[in-house]
Amino acid sequence: MKATAHPHRVVIIGAGFGGLEAARRLGNQPVDVTVIDRSNHHVFQPLLYQVAGAALDISQIAWPIRHVLHRFKNITTLMAEVDGVDAAGKTVRLTDGSRLPYDTLVIATGSTHAYFGHDEWAQFAPGLKTLGDALSIRQHLLSVFEQAEREPDPAARQKLQTFVVIGAGATGVELACTIAELAREEMPGDFRHLDTHQARVIVVEAASRVLSSFPETLSDYVLQTMEHLGVEVLLNCPVTECHADGVVCKEKRIDAGAVFWAAGVRASPAAQWLNVSADKAGRVKVERDLTVPAYPDIFVIGDTALVEQENGKPVPGLAPAAKQQGQYAAEVIQARLHKRPAPGPFHYRNYGNLSTIGKHTAVVDFGRVKLRGRPAWVVWALAHIYFLIGVRNRLMVALNWLWLYMKGERAARIILSRKT
Repeated sequence: MKATAHPHRVVIIGAGFGGLEAARRLGNQPVDVTVIDRSNHHVFQPLLYQVAGAALDISQIAWPIRHVLHRFKNITTLMAEVDGVDAAGKTVRLTDGSRLPYDTLVIATGSTHAYFGHDEWAQFAPGLKTLGDALSIRQHLLSVFEQAEREPDPAARQKLQTFVVIGAGATGVELACTIAELAREEMPGDFRHLDTHQARVIVVEAASRVLSSFPETLSDYVLQTMEHLGVEVLLNCPVTECHADGVVCKEKRIDAGAVFWAAGVRASPAAQWLNVSADKAGRVKVERDLTVPAYPDIFVIGDTALVEQENGKPVPGLAPAAKQQGQYAAEVIQARLHKRPAPGPFHYRNYGNLSTIGKHTAVVDFGRVKLRGRPAWVVWALAHIYFLIGVRNRLMVALNWLWLYMKGERAARIILSRKT
């Protein structure tokens, strides 16, 4: 008897925005899809800082991958960690020693923190990329205030209430502002011996302005708004030392109760898996159809890929860009299966750049149209609610924000352990 040919096997590594979008687009198609992720959940990373700042609970920005994809009967979800890729043998190696064969591979493994050659700083300055990171930062942040309440020495108490955020990109700005609001608007009155108004939030940035990806006019507005919230911003001030109790910037030591990292990222080790060249951030330079040079059956998308636009600039590492790349990769795969002409080269559609500065204001750059203040915050909020998965989560987040802005109360201020 003639053996029955197996369906085309697509393996997707990573269930972030790009990987999940590719999987959904291939759902209920005549392909056998396997999604691998080392976590069992998809997380909405743009709102991680609100979990870290106790404004949202983890269940409101994260969803089990299996549940998100359960209606697609051709998709199998595996919670596992990838150890490497055998491009010649067309298999994915897992850390448990097993291998998964593929006909087409989609690598969407995202990025992690980059400490610019000082990986030892990671233990002193945690970054914000995962739910675990957000919970760890929240635990440490709230525990420091508890420790300061018990501290009799004023100098030591002030040191504990000093928070340093390294990096003034979107994550750094948003995290710093939410810490400042937590300390100065929502926690006063909760403590008997601690004046949380005295908390210092310091942002240290090596560049000459905050949010350097935005136009200078919006960057200036952001700086003014941050200072109005009580955030101290040190520009042109690269960090040269980082310790458990503070940082050194321009030979000036800043003692702190907590230091958080938001200064840079590096791509996952996909380039090492494939033994191909990468840029300084570890991103794989892909073809215009998002495939790896010499490997047309391997797509790399999202933060792991270096994709050049028509103007020569790289596609930004944003959630909408990753989703567009996931959709495009799925379209190319389907065109190949059905022997249709492949779509044209990937084209990134820029729907704007958005960042919030505290709970009342934001900046939005649509190119010719630029918004700031409360109108920009409304656009930012609607955009983020739209991209959340499920009606329940959209409703819960909207109600949480409404309650927070009307009453100034954060419901997620729970410490699970006493470790600081």
